[in-house]
Amino acid sequence: MALVKLNHPKNLAANYSPFNDLFDGFFKDSYINDRALAKVPAVNIAETDHAFEVQLAAPGLQKEDFKLNLEKNVLTVSAEKKATATEQDEKRKITRKEFSFYSFSRSFTLPEIADVNNVTATYESGLLNVVIAKKEEAKILSREIAIS
Repeated sequence: MALVKLNHPKNLAANYSPFNDLFDGFFKDSYINDRALAKVPAVNIAETDHAFEVQLAAPGLQKEDFKLNLEKNVLTVSAEKKATATEQDEKRKITRKEFSFYSFSRSFTLPEIADVNNVTATYESGLLNVVIAKKEEAKILSREIAIS
């Protein structure tokens, strides 16, 4: 025997309609709600022989929306996008609007071998790419030793 928990007893509700379940399932979908709460973009961090590479997935933004700040050894990437009302919005009745405002801030502590004076950033196709060069002395950490 399986026990099933009901959120609300449909048989007892005076105004129950299967039509309501269809729209409740669509507008209250947990996948949509969980994605709307995830306001911090995903990040990939890689290290090469000469630099550290940070990629942030932030589609829908413009490069003017981003702000990069470097204070001591902490790199902070933030963005803010405010929605503007359009003429099309005034002509129609909006039932639900979820992407009217978007902002985030992420901070990364850079290692001592990072050259804080040599940081570049580009934004293309929804990806913000930040490249932090390594200091010259850090680039020569490994070498081959000849055996005599």
